[in-house]
Amino acid sequence: MGSSENLQMKIVNGDAGYVLQDVPHLTDYIPDLPTYPNPLQVNPAYSVVKQYFVNLDDTVAEKVVVHKTSPRGIHFRRAGPRQKVYFESEEVHACIVTCGGLCPGLNTVIREIVCGLYHMYGVTRILGIDGGYRGFYARNTITLTPKVVDDIHKRGGTILGTSRGGHDTSKIVDSIQDRGINQVYIIGGDGTQKGAAVIYEEIRRRGLKVAVAGIPKTIDNDIPVIDRSFGFDTAVEEAQRAINAAHVEAGSIENGIGVVKLMGRYSGFIAQYATLASRDVDCCLIPESPFYLEGKNGLFEYIEKRLKENGHMVIVMAEGAGQDLLSESLQSMNLEDASGNKLLQDVGLWISQRIKDHFGRQRKMVINLKYIDPTYMIRAIPGNASDNVYCTLLAQSAVHGAMAGYTGFTVGPVNGRHAYIPFTRVNEKQNKVVITDRMWARLLASTNQPSFLHPKHVTEVNEEEVPQTQLLDG
Repeated sequence: MGSSENLQMKIVNGDAGYVLQDVPHLTDYIPDLPTYPNPLQVNPAYSVVKQYFVNLDDTVAEKVVVHKTSPRGIHFRRAGPRQKVYFESEEVHACIVTCGGLCPGLNTVIREIVCGLYHMYGVTRILGIDGGYRGFYARNTITLTPKVVDDIHKRGGTILGTSRGGHDTSKIVDSIQDRGINQVYIIGGDGTQKGAAVIYEEIRRRGLKVAVAGIPKTIDNDIPVIDRSFGFDTAVEEAQRAINAAHVEAGSIENGIGVVKLMGRYSGFIAQYATLASRDVDCCLIPESPFYLEGKNGLFEYIEKRLKENGHMVIVMAEGAGQDLLSESLQSMNLEDASGNKLLQDVGLWISQRIKDHFGRQRKMVINLKYIDPTYMIRAIPGNASDNVYCTLLAQSAVHGAMAGYTGFTVGPVNGRHAYIPFTRVNEKQNKVVITDRMWARLLASTNQPSFLHPKHVTEVNEEEVPQTQLLDG
């Protein structure tokens, strides 16, 4: 096999079109590091496991559906414990930081990193960085032990605090170096993972024996490559309560309309899956699918049709949907938050008012509209059972990777198998709903709403998003 370095990513080419997009290892820039037997060999919890360790050659395929003549394609290194580790338990000084917005499951990830390090590898020195990236150079830390984190998974938010921005790479790495930290666990979304990649690069430039592991966090499920992000299942489940409330309100009054705005700045996954799960939604609007209000097959025409048929309707929309329809004077296109995310107008309030104006003033129809925005209620709750299990796997996979000497990686499931993914891949783009695949078609069939797409939109989307192999991933 031949190997080449591509930015942070190591590319390994094999037979039959096999490509391994590998993650960095400490030995890439610190040769001749000593190795130690993995403590799991004598850990009672693992005594019943037939095979303690992942084979060094195990990889996970990015694409699981292929033709018989297709090349084997891109793979990632499989996550899990290795037979040899590059840190002795007593030398490890780990830290954990949470950045960006809140998300269900944050405390579970923190808990399981601490308990994984402590119970699996005997690590006793673990710091929590207080307040996001700024906490590194504000000297705010929390000592973390299994006792401290014992029941934090039952609470929403993060016990470490969080913030947006505050990324001064030199100060952060200076702090890591001054404190003697040699394992850094960074929990956050796309902006946070980009920051983690820069931190890794500076650590590598300085030649420090410090492993940097990312745990991808975004309630919007917009991180590429991985199957889903933690907190997403909980968000979809909790969104059902808001949709049900909107449905009850709308169905209890003449021409009732319930409008529910859900998270999704650039990606409409929560709105899509909450709609499919609910079965009470008549129309779902997401950023990826353009729509228009007036004219034939427009939203207003569809609303009038549904009200005549059923006497009520429920609209679910992602926060990023319809932003292009807001008048130029209302848009904040050039304003961003501290994480670099575009500040959006409240499209739910705007569209609610447009509906009232159209039907009340222009059509002279009695409209009873209720607008529900459960955003912060959803973000602030603890993870559900599914997400808590998932967070445990993410945390333990990150710990195994760092102990094995891997660095500059994000961990996540790819086709159901946890893998170590180079920062380059998770930072290259955002995961978005593909409105020409079968999952979106299932939603349209479920709601019976029009696609709102002009033929030219379908052509444009097909040109941009259909893979060269013509295989459907939906």
